[in-house]
Amino acid sequence: MREGNLEAPTRHPIAWKDPDFHDEAKALAEMERVFDICHGCRRCVSLCQSFPNLFDLVDATADGEVHGVRKEDYWKVVDQCYLCDLCYMTKCPYTPPHAWNLDFPHLMLRAKAIKHRKGEVKASEQLLASTDVHGRFAGIPVVVDIVNKVNATAPMRRLMDGALGVHPEAWMPSMAAQRFRWGRAMNDTTHPVVDGERTPGKVAIYATCYVNYNEPGIGGDLVKLLEHNRIPYEIVDKEQCCGMPRLELGDLQAVARAKEANIPVLARYAREGWAIVTPVPSCTLMYKQELPLMFPDCEDTRLVKAAMFDPFEYLVARHKDGLLRTDFKTALGKVSYHIPCHGRVQNIGRKTAEFLELIGRSVDVKVNVVERCSGHAGTYGVKTPTHPVAMKIGKPVFKAMAREEPDVIGSDCPMAGHHIAQGMQQAGTPARAVQHPLTLARIAYGIE
Repeated sequence: MREGNLEAPTRHPIAWKDPDFHDEAKALAEMERVFDICHGCRRCVSLCQSFPNLFDLVDATADGEVHGVRKEDYWKVVDQCYLCDLCYMTKCPYTPPHAWNLDFPHLMLRAKAIKHRKGEVKASEQLLASTDVHGRFAGIPVVVDIVNKVNATAPMRRLMDGALGVHPEAWMPSMAAQRFRWGRAMNDTTHPVVDGERTPGKVAIYATCYVNYNEPGIGGDLVKLLEHNRIPYEIVDKEQCCGMPRLELGDLQAVARAKEANIPVLARYAREGWAIVTPVPSCTLMYKQELPLMFPDCEDTRLVKAAMFDPFEYLVARHKDGLLRTDFKTALGKVSYHIPCHGRVQNIGRKTAEFLELIGRSVDVKVNVVERCSGHAGTYGVKTPTHPVAMKIGKPVFKAMAREEPDVIGSDCPMAGHHIAQGMQQAGTPARAVQHPLTLARIAYGIE
């Protein structure tokens, strides 16, 4: 048996419809096998709290081996995994094609699915993951004002702590006064479609829950970038949550329902030759990786995967096709840019950093790239038990982002950007400004 593996990891489909998948005894046996390998390696100890918890449990046994850990304590490892995938993609030497076939994140997903099926996921956690439910308040002016003001008060945050398990100090997004999908043209087809070698010449925008309900300006900036580059676009005519928040809970049936609602709509765009662009990395990853692995035999899912782009993946490819305008006018100064985990897992390289460097050929931009988990990880960063852990995980990022006193910080994941800003504030190195990279690109073009 060779030691380790330097080959690109191969992801196997998620056998979530197999009866053995939800067999707790068999899942615990697989966890013991994998935990034993992890214990003998320990390369992932710095990534998240799952691994320190595991190694502490092992070290506390009589002989320092995994077989001495009580099976009921395995959940202390499972509950700390937020499916960032970094252990699989950047650290683990035993991923397939290695014979040990180790896929830690999807084993944790299996355990979460068992826990969910047993009814052990709290109602508050399920509500927190129901983005389309609490997003209904967005766009209703009086209601939004009341909700945002109330949620910003200390008494309400204490109430949210008790009722929903939301940490009173965690950053929470505000509801938008107007949704992204409201009050704007749903398409612009005035420019001719010019396909490139790497890029379709028209873009379908999958808005995402966060952009639609919380920060529609990010979507608006994406639209302006497309308009400036004379790229016809259409906002996807119907969408639901991609299912990522439910995946993190192990609610695979809810993920399947979201897939059945979204994939037929998106597949039509894929068949018609549109590039499908999503401005939040976790949503992009859902369609590029998780759904194709859950539904490997679905042709429509494969079509959507092939058509799906990260915004800067698309724009950089457009530049390589010789079809991107580079008439940048406004200097950005010093920018600290964070690459989120779900952006890294897409295996597209540092596309946002490449675009910022492209801007720097025309105007003054100095980019500090930080490539490490911020710790936010969706709902993990706001829950009462895990928010302090999320802030601890993010400390190296907060420090690195403050290097050279940047004029602006940002991340492709807008929630990570605000989480980092909160950490920098607590560290005594507050960010001067927080902007999404799409906003920075719009500013650099000189677009109002």
